[in-house]
Amino acid sequence: MQIKTPEQIAKMRAAGQVVARALDTLRAAVRPGVSTLELDAVAEKVIRDAGAVPSFKGYHGFPGSICASVNEEVVHGIPSAERTLVEGDIISVDCGAILDGWHGDSAVTIAVGEGRPEDLAMMDVCEESMWQGIAQMRPGMRLGDIGHAIGGHIRANGDYGNVREYGGHGIGTEMHMDPHVLNYGKKGRGMRLVEGMCLAIEPMTTLGGHDVVELDDGWTVVTRDGGRAAHFEHTVAITADGPMVLTARESNRDKISRMGFVQPTW
Repeated sequence: MQIKTPEQIAKMRAAGQVVARALDTLRAAVRPGVSTLELDAVAEKVIRDAGAVPSFKGYHGFPGSICASVNEEVVHGIPSAERTLVEGDIISVDCGAILDGWHGDSAVTIAVGEGRPEDLAMMDVCEESMWQGIAQMRPGMRLGDIGHAIGGHIRANGDYGNVREYGGHGIGTEMHMDPHVLNYGKKGRGMRLVEGMCLAIEPMTTLGGHDVVELDDGWTVVTRDGGRAAHFEHTVAITADGPMVLTARESNRDKISRMGFVQPTW
């Protein structure tokens, strides 16, 4: 477990800003006819132009700079020239960058063209469950409070699956560190949260059952029943004054203000 100083958190915010710019650029690039490999090239250019390195490329042999997971793919989709987006798809893009030895990690789900209402509703629930989890990230709270808030929001807002095999994680000088952060849990249970902890919070919801399987490529995780999935993630630091979203994008500014979180540098 790494406990970061304010100076180290500032460095993680710089890495997070690189990821935020990459995701903003990708959101603008997602359209019918574009391949997930083209999106991968867009993200890699943004990251390297900033003097950073893609966290994912080469990680345990992963070939891409982003994970690009389409429709029933939940996480870890491999970018491919053969996977071309069409109107009505949804794509979950997970992106990470290393800058000066520190990691940022964030994910969004994007509708291709005009999204289906049922997909958009699920995406909204997934994203808001992430924010509800982040809201628990204050000194003295417990790890279980995060999962309880995420899972409770998902349960209260529709008949959605809450993927249990994957979750958030500690982050810092490595992309994946202790502790593992479940997207379900019991309030008041688990590790006590302290100032200086940095966690990636990442719920995944589905339009059917929560069961998932890994494909033969050894990476891509899909829903067992073929239902579509959404995935959102932010890297967050715990400060004395509350959570600071280190991968915050400009579009998150009002949300962060409304929820009373610590404003990161913009």
